[in-house]
Amino acid sequence: MLFHSNQYLLIFLPTLFFLYYFKYKNFYFPKIFTLSFASVIFYSAWNIYFLPLIIFIILCNYFCHKLLLRNKRYLFLLISLNLLILIIFKYTDFIILNINLLFKSHIEFINLPFPLALSFVTFQIIAFLVDYYDRGIKKIEFNYFFLFIIFFPQLIAGPIVKYNDVIFQYKNKKNKNINIKNVFVGLILILIGFLKKIVLADNLGTFADLGFQNINEITTVESWISSFAFTFQIYFDFSGYMDMATGSALLFNIKLPQNFYSPFKATSLINFWQRWHITLTNFLTNYIFNPCLRSLKKITFLKMMFLIIFVFILCGFWHGPSWMYGFFGLLHGIGLSINHIYNKFFKIKLHKIIAWFLTFNFVNLTFIFFRSQDFNDGMLIIYKMFNFNYFFIET
Repeated sequence: MLFHSNQYLLIFLPTLFFLYYFKYKNFYFPKIFTLSFASVIFYSAWNIYFLPLIIFIILCNYFCHKLLLRNKRYLFLLISLNLLILIIFKYTDFIILNINLLFKSHIEFINLPFPLALSFVTFQIIAFLVDYYDRGIKKIEFNYFFLFIIFFPQLIAGPIVKYNDVIFQYKNKKNKNINIKNVFVGLILILIGFLKKIVLADNLGTFADLGFQNINEITTVESWISSFAFTFQIYFDFSGYMDMATGSALLFNIKLPQNFYSPFKATSLINFWQRWHITLTNFLTNYIFNPCLRSLKKITFLKMMFLIIFVFILCGFWHGPSWMYGFFGLLHGIGLSINHIYNKFFKIKLHKIIAWFLTFNFVNLTFIFFRSQDFNDGMLIIYKMFNFNYFFIET
């Protein structure tokens, strides 16, 4: 069930809204269970066969989280278990593919379908486990923990939320009554997200597909158009879903964290990642970069730069089982390192327009590899973008 589908907008969301606020004399549906049950229905509508998996993940982490206070090893084991589940379903065939290429073997692919939201659920649970181990979370109640993991607006594309940031909203009695302002703002956000997805992203995707699926035939101008089309397509698609997720949650007086803040206005790559997929950036910083940094015996600027590159390679592969995603992460890791080196050793401040121009075009060029089927396709598009022999003549 997608946010922009008729099934979601015309049936699921209105029905849930009615049931959530329904009250007749002393009869009403318990709010927390209504949202939880609706989230289970939402998840099952995607693929009901994976519902036992998400239930298992929730139960396992809930009943084992108290072990973390006994020994740090349990933190490592629980995180490893969650990552293992993610790797099995998302990366098994990718691992088999590379083993076959490396050792010239013929291991058959398993072709496991990928469960909805597993990547986001995994990161969210890891954040929860670390916060609980650090005593940042005190009391855990199963019904709230269950909803924290499976709350439907954040399932498809996030944002990655922290337990303490939302749990008080689930418990707040004032949030159980209709808030006209929240409903009004929520509906506007859903409409904006819907228009971003249907009008902008889908139409831009048509232009992007024409270019990326016909790389040998496109001209220089068409190469630039294709790259720009995909860059804005992925932004409007992703931010559109975020708007619809935020708007949907707001109908029930739940405020999800902001995930985009005009990223294409960024004047540096550091600034870009402070604006793009903000909750992912925060997760990478707080739960991967900082712990790795603290584990070093001696922290140096050079080690920090290599660590940034490593973290963003992981970030690339988190997006999907492809070397192209990993290469995309590598480019951004290197770009961020260069940005930090420039800030540290060079005192020349670029004009805002020049800084924006360099940042946007770097992001645009790297998204070419995010979209391309392989490295050669990505390089061919970039070659045509800067080779004016292809300006008007098709290859």
